[in-house]
Amino acid sequence: MGVMMKIRELSEEDYDLVVDIWSRAGLPYRPQGRDSRERFGIEVQQDTAVFLGAELDGMLAGVVLGTHDGRKGWINRLAVLPEYRNRGIGELLVDHTERRLNQRGILIVTCLIEGENESSKAFFQKLGYVSHPDITYFSKRRSADW
Repeated sequence: MGVMMKIRELSEEDYDLVVDIWSRAGLPYRPQGRDSRERFGIEVQQDTAVFLGAELDGMLAGVVLGTHDGRKGWINRLAVLPEYRNRGIGELLVDHTERRLNQRGILIVTCLIEGENESSKAFFQKLGYVSHPDITYFSKRRSADW
C-alpha cells in the first residue's frame, strides 16, 4: 500500500506544526510580529486566506500560506520538510493554491522570493512563473517584526 497524501485547509490549531515546518525547512519567521500565534489565528480565518497543508499518512509535511488582495494572489510562504522534498509536494501545494485563488476570480498569482534563494527561483520558474527584474518591491513596516 502506498503513502496517502491529502491537501487540507490549515486551522489555528496547526500553528505549532506550521512553525516547526518553517524552522526545519530553514524559513525565517517573526514570532513576535507577523508570524505570531495571534496573527496566524486571525489570518487563517480571513476570506482572503488560502492556508493549506500537505499531509502524508496523517503527518503534516508541507504548508503554503496564500492570500489575495481582490486583484492579485500571493504565495507568501511555501515550505516542505527537507526529508519530503522532491516528491511533488511543493508543486501540489502551489497548484491547489492557484486553483482556489482562480475559483475566487483571482487570475494573477505572484510570489516574493529573497534575492539569494536560487532554489525557490528555479522552483517557481519551473512552474511557469516569470521574474520581473524591472519591478522594485517597497515596504513600510510598523516594526522589524512585521
